[in-house]
Amino acid sequence: MSAAPQPVRIDVGPLAIEEVVAVARHGAPVRLTDDALAAMAASRAVIEALAEDPLPHYGVSTGFGALATTHIPRLRRAELQRSLVRSHAACSGDPVEREVVRGLMLLRLSTLATGRTGVRPLVAETYAAMLNAGITPIVREYGSLGCSGDLAPLAHCALAAMGEGPAVDAQGVTRPAAEALAAAGIAPLELAEKEGLALINGTDGMLGMLALAIADLDALLPQADLAAAMSIEGLAGTDDVFAADLQALRPHPGQAASAANLRLALAGSPLVESHRTGGFTRVQDAYSLRCAPQVHGAVRDTVAHARTVADRELASAVDNPVVTPDGRVESNGNFHGAPVGYVLDFLAIAVADLASISERRTDRFLDRHRNAGLPPFLADDPGVDSGLMIAQYTQAAIVSELKRLAVPASVDSIPSSAMQEDHVSMGWSAARKLRRAIDGARRVVAIELMTAARAIDLRRPVPPADVTGAVVARLRQTVPGPGPDRFLAPDIEETVALVASGALLDAARAAAPALV
Repeated sequence: MSAAPQPVRIDVGPLAIEEVVAVARHGAPVRLTDDALAAMAASRAVIEALAEDPLPHYGVSTGFGALATTHIPRLRRAELQRSLVRSHAACSGDPVEREVVRGLMLLRLSTLATGRTGVRPLVAETYAAMLNAGITPIVREYGSLGCSGDLAPLAHCALAAMGEGPAVDAQGVTRPAAEALAAAGIAPLELAEKEGLALINGTDGMLGMLALAIADLDALLPQADLAAAMSIEGLAGTDDVFAADLQALRPHPGQAASAANLRLALAGSPLVESHRTGGFTRVQDAYSLRCAPQVHGAVRDTVAHARTVADRELASAVDNPVVTPDGRVESNGNFHGAPVGYVLDFLAIAVADLASISERRTDRFLDRHRNAGLPPFLADDPGVDSGLMIAQYTQAAIVSELKRLAVPASVDSIPSSAMQEDHVSMGWSAARKLRRAIDGARRVVAIELMTAARAIDLRRPVPPADVTGAVVARLRQTVPGPGPDRFLAPDIEETVALVASGALLDAARAAAPALV
């Protein structure tokens, strides 16, 4: 992730992934447009007219889920909405990350702003005010089946807007939501017909996590390319296989992008040239080097597909029932999380493989039979020193975990609500495991970068390419180079932090702005 951009006020409507990240992760403020407020007022008038209708209307004058056949008298409908939110706020486990909750609230606000949910403008204004005040409801890990959307997590957000339950304020202090709202000058919501239902019926949690995951992978993938380039230099590999004409024989766009990055990163490398002239020229490198564009590129193409799905979902109005532009109130199944759940699982598979090929390149550095003349384990005094032996163990443990996380969540379904909700997406679970997978892959790539940098240093005085040299130089500002064994965990964590912050990528792009 690059350094946080300066917050720019985001108009709530159909959102781009970058806008979701700006609000969820970087605290950008939000604003409801006049058009959105007018659309909400118009659809609210439809709901209020139906409140007088003796015929049942789901979510307005009936119970919910398997209780949809229960008629609710007018005087108890506000109580119905409060009870819905309170009963559905049933998550358990550790609190999820602040950025996830902010994304959840923002995307629910985006659907409210379409005017298809029938809530009063006041409801949307309250959510916008909470986001701008930095008030984050506490949402816990377990509770969503991804259908009817992320019910339980969204209910925790609605509960806080009602002034109930716990929240975290802008200073990071956990306090009763009522206190946090009062301190920010926000009046608690008193829900009217359908409003409780409209606040909890959507794919917002899994979609927000998908948007954040896409942003994280957009930052990680070029760094994986850089790590591969550095490994090629350190392992006496060749860059001939990355030639544009060879890559064009298989015209996948992700492969072309990764190969272009490798060519840029290795351009003019004295290390690569020394391998060509310093004895026998290797005809073919191992797959983990030679096939880096094919694997990294396939991950890029998977991310591109996920972005297409996310963009479609961000343009959606997900609620049940919805108020149509011609004034009908219709039940539907748009809350089902299958489209999002599938790509979350697809990304977890791709992320596991990205980490797997990275670990294989690292392992080659540590085996004296495969590292082209470097010391065993890149140790200073092999035998006395173990070098980076156990850093690869850490990678291997993570990669093994990522393979388990690649098992799809979306193929599972547990019926709920007395068999009314008899097929669910498990999209929230897919999103939660993807977040863990991306964190693991970032650590694996960081260890490869650290290992490749050590190998490059061990091959001096022959220098690396300008781009990879810039990465090594930035790393050496805070992570020492080769030498006797030292406490290794801090070096790993510092490298992970440099990858997460985008500092290494920034250094590379300063030398080659065309890196993608």
